[in-house]
Amino acid sequence: MWPFSSSKPKDNVIDAASYISIKETTEEAEIEKMVLKLEQIFYSTSREIVILCIGSDRSTGDSLGPLTGKILKEKNIPYPVYGTLKDPVHALNIKQVLKEIKDTHHDPFIFGIDACLGDERQIGYILIREGSFIPGNAVNRVLPSVGDYHLKAIVNTLDPLTPVHSLNSTRLYMVLKLAEIIAEIISSVAANDRTSRGEIEKMNVP
Repeated sequence: MWPFSSSKPKDNVIDAASYISIKETTEEAEIEKMVLKLEQIFYSTSREIVILCIGSDRSTGDSLGPLTGKILKEKNIPYPVYGTLKDPVHALNIKQVLKEIKDTHHDPFIFGIDACLGDERQIGYILIREGSFIPGNAVNRVLPSVGDYHLKAIVNTLDPLTPVHSLNSTRLYMVLKLAEIIAEIISSVAANDRTSRGEIEKMNVP
């Protein structure tokens, strides 16, 4: 969980980030735009892709990661998923989980997912950006930066004086809707990846 700048980004920055807003639209064309962007990211690396969903099921606003992880697990995607409702990845265990990922997967490409707080007009935005992020920034937690790329979804407004209250007062409907769309985007990429690999394997059969 971390804060999102309230300043209006430039158009080229928005395009580079790849974003959609569930307040404005959830049309298939908009979701497909995010699928294509994520395909470009995932297909550009030969490293093993690992999905890391950050958050806690003890806070409504912070449950985006665990909810997304749960849905992705149920969809049986080919990428390893860390962080679910059953086994959430949060401030108390993230260092341990990162060590487990590095011990289990050789040179993993970590794609992080976390909730974000912003201003009222930004609620419902989903953004994909290059580079790592620092979980817990919004609530002043000191945690390690993680990820090669990350996706953040703005679930509520940021009250700089009581950010924890912002998380706890977040509507579950908003969080669940965002989690479902994120899972749909990633599972679509995974399905296309699986199909592409199958076609390549058929071509290599003597």
